[in-house]
This record gives sequence, C-alpha cells and structure tokens, in this order.
Amino acid sequence: MPARILIVAPAWVGDAVLAQPLLHRLKARYPGVSIQVLAAPWVLPVLNRMPEVDATIEHPFRHGTLAFAQRRRFAKTLAGRFDHAIILPNSFKAALIPFFAGIALRTGYIGEARFGLLNDRRRLDEKALPLMVERFAALAELPGKDLERPVPAPRLTVDPSARDGTLARLGLRGDGRVVAFCPGAEYGPAKRWPASYFAQLAAGFSRDGREVWLMGSPKDGAVAEEIARLAGGGCVNLCGRTQLDEAVDLISCADLVVSNDSGLMHVAAALDRPMVAIFGSSSPRFTPPLSSRARVVKLDLPCSPCFKRECPLKHLKCMIDLTPDRLRVEIARAEMR
Repeated sequence: MPARILIVAPAWVGDAVLAQPLLHRLKARYPGVSIQVLAAPWVLPVLNRMPEVDATIEHPFRHGTLAFAQRRRFAKTLAGRFDHAIILPNSFKAALIPFFAGIALRTGYIGEARFGLLNDRRRLDEKALPLMVERFAALAELPGKDLERPVPAPRLTVDPSARDGTLARLGLRGDGRVVAFCPGAEYGPAKRWPASYFAQLAAGFSRDGREVWLMGSPKDGAVAEEIARLAGGGCVNLCGRTQLDEAVDLISCADLVVSNDSGLMHVAAALDRPMVAIFGSSSPRFTPPLSSRARVVKLDLPCSPCFKRECPLKHLKCMIDLTPDRLRVEIARAEMR
C-alpha cells in the first residue's frame, strides 16, 4: 500500500479541477496516505482548495518547454520522498521528473514515447472512458480493474474569511443577486461567445437589479471592458483584479454563472453554482461541467466540434448563431433547478 503519492497535475485549470475525484478515490482506498501534487504555479490555487491535497509542489517550467536538464536537477529534490507517482498529462516531459526522482511505482497512460518512463503503464480505452474525469479517476484503480462508477463530481472548498476579505477589498457586497460572467477562454477565440451577446444579457440583468461580475484573468480584461461598455454600465470588471483563489471564493457568491468552456466553468461547477455553459468548438462529451445545476448550451452544427483555437471556416457560426434569446431560455431553466 502506498504511503506517499505524488500527482503530476495537468497544466490547465479546468483539467486540474477534474482531477479531484481521483484524489478522493485515492484517499478512500489508502487510509492515511499522503498526497502531494506537482503543478505549475497558475494551477496551484485550485489544488489548494481540495481537502485531499496534503501539500503542493510548484515546478518552475514554462508551459510547453522540455527543459530536460532542468527537470533532471529538479527531480533530485524529490528523491526519496514518494513511493508512487501518478502522471496525469500524457506528455513525455510530464513523466520525466518521477523517473529521474527514482519513484518506485510510476503510473500513467501510454503516450508520446514514454514507454520506458512508466512501469505501471495503462492503455487508454477512449470508448470505455469518454470523459476526462473518468480517465483520471481510473488511474486510482488497480491494474486491469474497471473504473468504479459513479465517479463523484469535483468539489472545491471555499474560505469564508478570505472571501469576506476579497469582497471588502473590491468594494463588493456579495449578498445581493449576483450573476458572474466568465467571458474568457484561454484555449482560443473559437471558444468565446461574442462580447456583444454577453453585453445584452448584462444589460437585462442590470435592469432587473442584479449585480453582474465579469470574472477572468488579465488576458480577459479587454473583452470584459467591451462587455461593460456595450452594456451601458452595471457591470463590475474583475478581470485581472483577483488571484485564482479569490475568484473561487467570489464565484461561490453567484446566484448564476454564465461561462464559456473554460477553467472557471469547471470551478463554478465544482462550487455547484447554477450555471449555463456555452460550447462551440469544443465538446461537452469530453469535459462537461460536472454539476446537476449546470446546463450546457450548444449548436450541433455539421462543423462542430472542431477543437480548433480559431474557426477554420472563418464564420464562427457555432457561437454567432447561439443568440442571447436562446441563452435566456436556458438561464430560466437553470435558475429553476
């Protein structure tokens, strides 16, 4: 039975949220086990909101870089500290650190020329495990054993005192009728609903006396400013004004979340907030928001999902033809749950 497990986390916030049921399964299977997670700095805040995580380890590598020698040196700091590693990304570089650290058991899916880096190699059956959350959770099972279902939905904790401090710092009440918009999507513009459509919804919510918070990273600041301008006021642009852990706490205040398919969509689902999730170039068959209070809105066009960063046909119909009127119908249904 492993006593000390190292999890190599995904580089995307949403994928990291989807890893939480795996951690839950490991804690249930191995009472007393210590779980530490190795992750990029931008992912750590959501990992720190998972009660199963005993400690996090920040790695210094830029996204997409191999940094072979640097990874080997870094691995020496982990030598002797773990007896089992579970590598969630399927890349070659993700498996290097557990190998160089000499961790005895190294579990992961076969992929990207890393056959020799893993000694508990799993072959992924995409039909049997269509959801990413299932693929992660299956790595908690013993080799050859089928995934135990149902897989619990991811859940994140909220820090009430930190939340109140963030509300005070930003001059927000948070005790009214709050709608949170998440208009960004790190992967690319093909996943982003038009700013003018968000603005139409925002204007309607403002007329109804509801607060509209625009949530996201500094990269989402420009689109948030456009939404606020087109809405004619009534929006609070919080993009770039909060750290990710603060965004988690603020989203917990929302009576409704409207989000593109993004990391914050998965955060909102893990907080079990009523939500409408907008899908265009991506597919909810792989990474849906895992909450009974979430409603997915998409158009089943012949060209979608294409999984491209930008619309290859240059028309973006999967987003443009998904009108605010259609969303209002789904919002009404979400708020009835």
